[in-house]
Amino acid sequence: MRPGIPATVWVLGFVSLLMDVSSEMVQTLLPFYLVSGLGVSAVVVGFIEGFSVVVATITKLFSGIIADWTRRRKTLAVIGYGLGALAKLAFPFATSIDWIVAAKAVDRVGKGIRGTPRDALIADVTPPDIRGAAFGLRKCLDTVGGFIGPLAAIGLMIALSGDVLTVYWIAVVPAFLSVLVLIIGIREPETPAAAKAAAPPLRTGDIIRLNSAVWSVIVAASTLTLARFSEAFLLLKSEEAGFTPAWIPITMVIMHAVYGLTAYPAGKLSDRLGRSDILTVSVGLLTAAYLVLALAGSIPMFLIGIVLWGLHMGLSQGLLATLVADTAPPGLKGTAFGVFNLMTGLAALIGNVAAGLLWDSYGATATFIAGAGFSLLALSVLTLALCRRPTNP
Repeated sequence: MRPGIPATVWVLGFVSLLMDVSSEMVQTLLPFYLVSGLGVSAVVVGFIEGFSVVVATITKLFSGIIADWTRRRKTLAVIGYGLGALAKLAFPFATSIDWIVAAKAVDRVGKGIRGTPRDALIADVTPPDIRGAAFGLRKCLDTVGGFIGPLAAIGLMIALSGDVLTVYWIAVVPAFLSVLVLIIGIREPETPAAAKAAAPPLRTGDIIRLNSAVWSVIVAASTLTLARFSEAFLLLKSEEAGFTPAWIPITMVIMHAVYGLTAYPAGKLSDRLGRSDILTVSVGLLTAAYLVLALAGSIPMFLIGIVLWGLHMGLSQGLLATLVADTAPPGLKGTAFGVFNLMTGLAALIGNVAAGLLWDSYGATATFIAGAGFSLLALSVLTLALCRRPTNP
């Protein structure tokens, strides 16, 4: 009989849920606010999204190394979630592009600090034979927040007659609640003797110690991230498909509902059948989503594309983290998550800037068709990189 998912994973899932409610209340309105309120171009939107990911992922690299060195997963997570909560206080003052960039940078530094030790903490407390379910559950609860946040944004936009900045003030509340739950609900686990012996000194040279199995996962994930543009472009497309500004967040409500309902079952299934085949299916769904979105000239067609996108996310995001946990050497799991996040962040910057350039030059249709082409490339790389991949529980 398989053991149950540890309580630590559940608490971290609810912490993610609360922070995601706050983040999605901000992020689902941000592309519209940038374009309609501040008059920026799609290239700038793509750059801001990509730059934010890079800031987060560079931070994740060093956060992962520090997490392995100090073994203080909870402390780093509290610092990261705390910075994310403080950053939410900046968005209500964001009346210029400078404010937006600064607020996003602080928010993403917080995300970078918290993400790696949180995932390493899950890997520490979860037996290898239920890791897929554990990471899937955390993603599932995270996406519940991604479902509630946009719904709250819709209701508040209607009630407040489109006052985006007031919505941003209200988004501060769940962000600070997430920090409180983390402080109260999580205890730092004892470090096993084997992990202490394997823990390396603090040096970036530990990247070299990561084995070929980890690098195969990183290459595959980076290619997939390059192919998957930011959801900001889905939000821009939603207005083009026929949604009024107050209803634009429904895009993320539907996407996160599908994502959340899929992530946990996908994780459990991967524990039984393996990770690679499920990831391959997820990339096929992403390709289909891009093609549908490229042709979507109406709300129903657009929503079909969003459902396919959500299925892709549910089948892929938890499994990528699980693969890192599966393959990373003992004592270097935090470092492995850090390198993984750094490489995927750089890929996200390139992909999002490219998407913005395509959008401004040729329109939404060309952007999504290019995304389908990148997805087919990612499918080829994924198949090669994960073929005969060894594991290291």
